[in-house]
This record gives sequence, C-alpha cells and structure tokens, in this order.
Amino acid sequence: MIHYEEAGSGPAVVFLHGGALDRREWDDQMVLADRFRVIRVDARGHGLSETPMTPFRQCDDIAELLGRLGIEKAALVGLSMGAGAATDTALEYPHLVSHLVVCGAGTNEPVFVDPWMLDIQRQMAEAQARLDAPAWINLSLKQGVIGPYRDTADEAVEARCREMITDTVNNHVKPGMTTPDHVQGSWERLHEINIPALGVIGSLDAPDHHAMVERFTKNVRNARKHEIGGAAHVVNMDRPAEFNDLLAQYL
Repeated sequence: MIHYEEAGSGPAVVFLHGGALDRREWDDQMVLADRFRVIRVDARGHGLSETPMTPFRQCDDIAELLGRLGIEKAALVGLSMGAGAATDTALEYPHLVSHLVVCGAGTNEPVFVDPWMLDIQRQMAEAQARLDAPAWINLSLKQGVIGPYRDTADEAVEARCREMITDTVNNHVKPGMTTPDHVQGSWERLHEINIPALGVIGSLDAPDHHAMVERFTKNVRNARKHEIGGAAHVVNMDRPAEFNDLLAQYL
C-alpha cells in the first residue's frame, strides 16, 4: 500500500519527496492547505509505504492513488526522485496532471558528470558494499542536503533529513527489495508535455542538478525556471517561506 496524508480543500496539489526521504520533507508546505487540497505521498520503499519486492513504476502508483482519491487532475510537485516521478506521470498520464513543478531534477534518468558528484556516488557505493550504514547516511546528507558549496546545512534541516534517511535504511533496506522502473527516453519526450511547468533550483545545488533543471525548462514548451538563493538540493526545506510563496503564486 501507498501511504499518504492530505489536508485542506480546493485544487489538488500532490507532493513527491526525494530519494531516501519521505512525506515529512514537505512539513513546511502543509500551510498551503489553507488554499489547496494538499496531498503528500510516501513512495514505495519510504516512510509508511510498503517495501517493494516486485517491479513497479512510481508514475503508476501516483495515477492509481489519484483515481482512488477521485482526483481528476492535480498539480504535481516533486523534488529529485519525486521530480522524476512527477515528470514520468505527466508523460504517461497527461490527463491527470494540471501543473508540473520539478525541483533539483528533470526526469528519473539523471545525468551525472561533475567530479564532486561522481566522487560522492563512488563513496556511497563503497559504503553500501561494506554494509556501512552510518557512512552511507552521512554521504547521502552531503550529496542531497548540504551540497558542494558549504560544510553544513541548517542544523534543524539536517537533523530532519538524517531522521528520514535513517528510517528509510532501517525500515526498508532488505534483501530482495526492488527499485522503481522509470519511463525510458524521458528526456527526449519532454516536448510532449503541454501543461504549465516550473523548474526550481537552489543556488547552492550541485552543477549536475542545475544542468538538469535547465535542460528540463528548455525542452518543456510551457516551462520556466526559478532559482532560490541560499538553498541547496532540498530547496523547499532550506528556504520554505520563499518556496511556498513561489508555489502559491505559480499555482
């Protein structure tokens, strides 16, 4: 089962979290329930959703959830992995999506070429191979929360993300678990998306993430880009007030 929480009424807005995080990433966005029907989802293998043991696609889970909730159209707001899931849904189920907001990513076929990112990913693979969960968690925080341009994130933001990542490792990493399949050729299909779209990037995010948001906004017809200063990858947590104002105005 897919776990979700909802609040408010009005146009539906679905929040999709980044990899290893969960629905709590969007705590600061729940204030938007004063004008929207806000739904935040735990992807399979995260939060209170089930651990996947068979092949699946996140876009299919999102479409099934919208149908179960009786939602004909929703704005999808995703960060990192969640951004890719939102884009996949817009490509495979365009009739269900009214607006598309991607943060720190473009599709779930990421392109990583920057030496800093490749080194972090190499270290994460080595930590995983030796079953060193504390090291993997620290590296995950460095990659997805702190970023390449600072030594630490806001103390509260870092603590919240550490808790989510630790819960994901403790509750979902097990033999036989599967990772999601994605829409293939998604970058080449971006021209198919014909709804309002917004790419959001933190000024302190890694170069690869900047490049992917730029590529997304250049290839989606009705897309524009917005950069938030002083934020890294979890832009909605680093600068929640600015992010919320941007989202409310956009939607």
